[in-house]
Amino acid sequence: MTTLAIQPAFALTTGLLVLLLLGLLFWPQKGLLAIWSVGKANAQRVLLEDALKFLFDSEYKGIPIRLNGFAGYLHISTDKAARLVESLRSIGLVQFQEDMLKLTDAGRSYALRIIRVHRIWERYLADETGVANKEWHGRADLKEHSMSLEAADLLAAQIGNPVFDPHGDPIPSSRGELPAYTGKPLSALKEGELGRIVHIEDEPGAIYAQILALGLYPGMQIYIMDVSEDRIQFAANGEECVLTPLFASNITVESLKEREPLKEKYAALSTLKLGETAEIQAISPSCRGQQRRRLMDLGIVPGTLIHTAFASAAGDPVAYQVMGATVAIRRSQANLIFIKPSSNTKV
Repeated sequence: MTTLAIQPAFALTTGLLVLLLLGLLFWPQKGLLAIWSVGKANAQRVLLEDALKFLFDSEYKGIPIRLNGFAGYLHISTDKAARLVESLRSIGLVQFQEDMLKLTDAGRSYALRIIRVHRIWERYLADETGVANKEWHGRADLKEHSMSLEAADLLAAQIGNPVFDPHGDPIPSSRGELPAYTGKPLSALKEGELGRIVHIEDEPGAIYAQILALGLYPGMQIYIMDVSEDRIQFAANGEECVLTPLFASNITVESLKEREPLKEKYAALSTLKLGETAEIQAISPSCRGQQRRRLMDLGIVPGTLIHTAFASAAGDPVAYQVMGATVAIRRSQANLIFIKPSSNTKV
């Protein structure tokens, strides 16, 4: 074959490859450029919605916000934060008042829609699925940017129109209504004071994980035993807990007038020795969703007698007799079941 015959074929092949590449790049809606543009727009919308949530939460708690604090929360540079604020201002969602960032009525309404979706989804994950509590916030963060308010309303109706999320935060009503903010950081309580946990902040994750490890949850009553510059010691459900002031500030409490610690202490089922019997008092509120329903289906309900039958070779799980049946319960679950002090009563 001659060189003259090869050149047209090469040119044709090259031209087809160029056309294919251009098609991949610029094809309407499905080309790489279109996909990149959509992704960039979605990322910008997510950043905008996260900014509105942060501004609303700060206003709700009475915390003034300046540009530096705004940038720090969103983990962006001050210049990028300034451009974001200008975008929000240009579409009527925020305004400046005496160098402070403030939401407009439209911005507040937008933020409440995002917050409602987020908290409804967290409630759903907590009560209707087996998703671990450390994952609720991250999954809800993703869902809040893609789920419509109409779909969230349907989900809320499906799970009984809850008014609080699993962290103790109120869920905005479908009309954007919220109760007034109350409470103060646990770190603000003084020695001898009694309070009730009303909210546990789930960010940052490392602090939230340590709070969860102590078994703390909204609704729990606490009694401050000792306060110093580097530690806060308190009693919760009869157990002594210690947190640094920084970690304690992630827990919101409301003060109680009574200054007495909890009068009765319930032990965990995991403390029941072989051959002993006890009366079930409660399942910890931190045990939710499918795990809670499984325990109740096994007969783990208040007032029921439970007897330790035998342990597996490894010591976990342990077999218990309850309501005429023998069931296996792992230690991690037994720690969430509260009982009265053991007795010799037979099941």
